[in-house]
Amino acid sequence: MSPATYAVAVAVALLAGFGTVYWLSTPSDNRSDAASSSGSASDRTGGAVAGPLKGLNTGAMTAFVVRPEPVTLPDFAFEAPGGATVTSEDLKGKVVLLNVWATWCVPCREEMPQLNALQSELGGDGFEVVALNIDKGGPEKAETFLEETGATDLKAYYDPSGKLFSTLKAVGMPTTLLIGPEGKEMGRLVGPANWAAPEAKALIEAAIGAAQSGSK
Repeated sequence: MSPATYAVAVAVALLAGFGTVYWLSTPSDNRSDAASSSGSASDRTGGAVAGPLKGLNTGAMTAFVVRPEPVTLPDFAFEAPGGATVTSEDLKGKVVLLNVWATWCVPCREEMPQLNALQSELGGDGFEVVALNIDKGGPEKAETFLEETGATDLKAYYDPSGKLFSTLKAVGMPTTLLIGPEGKEMGRLVGPANWAAPEAKALIEAAIGAAQSGSK
């Protein structure tokens, strides 16, 4: 084997090994929690889980990964409009759709009006869309972005620490977490989605209904 051929073979092996490690070490992507055992279509639609979201990740929500059991999230904090600090503890007591986004993310611009419509229709004491911007340089970019996209029902939440993307183990932009009233993750979706679709509304309404009835 020539030196050049040997170098190429080593590079390919290293890349393959890195890809395997990256896939196995990131539980926050859009694969099912049961994918390691079967990866079947039934896993993607809630076949391996129980609870209020079972079978609801279909259609526009096919990429939504339902957790078999709610997952405890690390403590985190961010900034509300005006500079007030909001903590993960403050979010408890209601269902939260936490959308991590940036102004440079083209899909984020496309889905923001849909998230705004979801907040406009379902938002209240029991539910909120928390659109959390991770741009550097202050909250002004987020405020301008929401105005430009007509997302006037969403608050310009902002991450001044620059660490929430990694804290929440996000692996794509946007990443959206559905968090129950106990502050635990019920599921997540990596990448853009049609949040104005009937499937998205059904998913959120099921989570709200479960919270109101006191079920898991």
